[in-house]
Amino acid sequence: MQRVTWLGLNLLHALAAPTASQTRWPILLNAALAVGLAAIAGRTWARATHQPILGWVAALSLAVLALADWILLAGLPRWGLSFGPVQAPWLALVGFRWLAALLAAYVASRWRTPALAGLTVFQVGIFALLVYGTAIEPFRTQVSRVEVTSTKLADPDAPLRIVQLSDLHVERHTRRERALPALVAGLSPDIIVLTGDYLNSSYNTDPCALADLRSLLSQFHAPCGVYAVWSAHGPDRVELLRPMFAELGITLLEDRAVEVTTGGHRLWLVGLTWLRSMAGDASTLSALLSGIPRGAFTLLLYHTPDLMPQAAALGVDLYLAGHTHGGQWRIPGFGAVLTSSRYWKRYEAGHYRQGNTDLYVSRGLGMEGSGAPRARFFCPPEVVLLELRGAGSGR
Repeated sequence: MQRVTWLGLNLLHALAAPTASQTRWPILLNAALAVGLAAIAGRTWARATHQPILGWVAALSLAVLALADWILLAGLPRWGLSFGPVQAPWLALVGFRWLAALLAAYVASRWRTPALAGLTVFQVGIFALLVYGTAIEPFRTQVSRVEVTSTKLADPDAPLRIVQLSDLHVERHTRRERALPALVAGLSPDIIVLTGDYLNSSYNTDPCALADLRSLLSQFHAPCGVYAVWSAHGPDRVELLRPMFAELGITLLEDRAVEVTTGGHRLWLVGLTWLRSMAGDASTLSALLSGIPRGAFTLLLYHTPDLMPQAAALGVDLYLAGHTHGGQWRIPGFGAVLTSSRYWKRYEAGHYRQGNTDLYVSRGLGMEGSGAPRARFFCPPEVVLLELRGAGSGR
């Protein structure tokens, strides 16, 4: 009984104690809206089925579900899981549930039992999916292993191990960030590469987020160094992050190439800052590649995969990108719905090959900011381990 009471008090606290960005007045308005929509849905059900009791059940169910959604979304920052806004995603959920209830009422006017059963499964399923997408999947970090072979590399029995981390989108430390350094260290990388979006756009000047990012990056070490590129200016506030990266010894590849030699392997890391101009960035890439010795293995770091056609035409050997988050919300059997790529699903996530160029697009680790719900559906966060090996014949 004490355990139930403790849980109830904590849930009520999550509802009643607004975050710094909220006040109780908007919460009361939201509650009034939810109750009003629930009442409309209830009346619609009563008229469609000619059973007032079903109207009361529909209205009460919608109100309870709205409360449950609010408690979950408001609880996420308090439980240290994510730190996004509550009101926008909650209003979207309330509206979505209400429309589903009205549609089911129309169906119930002809097929009452199937409509009632279907609506119940749908509404409960939405809440279960919300719990999974916000509290479970964002912390199921997976390691994706990719092998790339090339005659431009040395000993096939001693691979060069590269770990790619992308789209950290740090807001605050969560258990995902706390577990990440040990996970990366356990992969024994020779090189660590970071492909942009280090802070969430909602927190890109926040002192606590900057401090947590610094703490996280300071724990990444590799014998041949840690290398990074910038994404667009929004998430990556260069003027704030550049001094931090320099202090931590992270090598910034701002439109430049560096040679790395280890274990008999020799390759060139080429880093571009994403300027949202494919023509301009392709021209910069071409100029950088012209200064690299012919026959050398080239590894391009660029935040978005949208430069793939140009990179393949220029003969880049390996290209690492992020940006798409793999869609972040995926539909089983279809994949990403949104990718933020000009090519939509062409390079949504994973390993691609075009000509002699390998591309890997990371699903990233963090989640989109601003008003977007901090959730992942069928698209868990990802650390990429690439093993580069020599080959005895042409690629």
